Amino acid sequence: MNLSRLNYFCQLVNIGNFTRAAEQIGIAQPALSISIQKLEQELGLKLINRAEKKALLTSEGKVLYESATKLLAQAKQVELELQEMKDLSRGTIRLGVSAMMGSYYLPDVLTSFKKEYPHLKLILFDQGTSTLEKMLLNGELDLALVRADQENPQLSYSGLIEEEIVAGISTEHPLARRESITLEEFCYQPLVMFHEDYFLREAVGQYSNEHQIVLDIRMETNLIELQKSLVKNQVGITTCLSMILKDEAEMVSLSFKPIIELKLGLAWKHSRYLSKASKTLIEFLETKEVLTKY
Repeated sequence: MNLSRLNYFCQLVNIGNFTRAAEQIGIAQPALSISIQKLEQELGLKLINRAEKKALLTSEGKVLYESATKLLAQAKQVELELQEMKDLSRGTIRLGVSAMMGSYYLPDVLTSFKKEYPHLKLILFDQGTSTLEKMLLNGELDLALVRADQENPQLSYSGLIEEEIVAGISTEHPLARRESITLEEFCYQPLVMFHEDYFLREAVGQYSNEHQIVLDIRMETNLIELQKSLVKNQVGITTCLSMILKDEAEMVSLSFKPIIELKLGLAWKHSRYLSKASKTLIEFLETKEVLTKY
């Protein structure tokens, strides 16, 4: 079976339109149509509903798509393994991190990593931990920092980052002199929050939904410095990691009562080949004690 035709077929399914798919692939639209027709002739099956606008795939096409995506992923893994056998000094790592972890935990250590391994290409993806886990499972990432207190059986984990989630409050706020705050008290304050799907919003969202509290969210942003500025100017209070506020003169951190802890692990899909480049990054992070071993 021709892998190029399978690849064209899968890209067509993902995009859902012959013209746009051809543009994405970089071929003429008639060439894409001919490739799909040849695939159908080779298999003796009708794969595409050309007259149906609502349903692109036939039932046979759906079965092929599921199998083809797995086959193409395996082919990419074989290609990667062969490339590494030729040149172990080169490689690409697709690393998923949340905005806060990328901004505060990793800049110095990733700079050091690039100096030590200049030929390894590092591509960072900034998303919430839930989205990062889905991207790992879909094969879109090689490694990602995801929740380690809710381990997924399809993932392997190496190393752990533990931090306390606290309430970030202006020093001028009426609650600033307290040592702790409950989630209920927090939920009734004006808030500056991360977007949904981020762990720093999860506990607040769950509590407010369970207790039917309508949150007064004055602004949603993943820009940490903007969040700090809004909190300092008493637009609202926020959630953040305790270490973020250590050197902030105009903000204080209040522990939640009970304490909310965050555990993140560096994870990868264990059914996928873990490249030499990815293994090198894991070992580097452990050596620099960014990650503590389980």
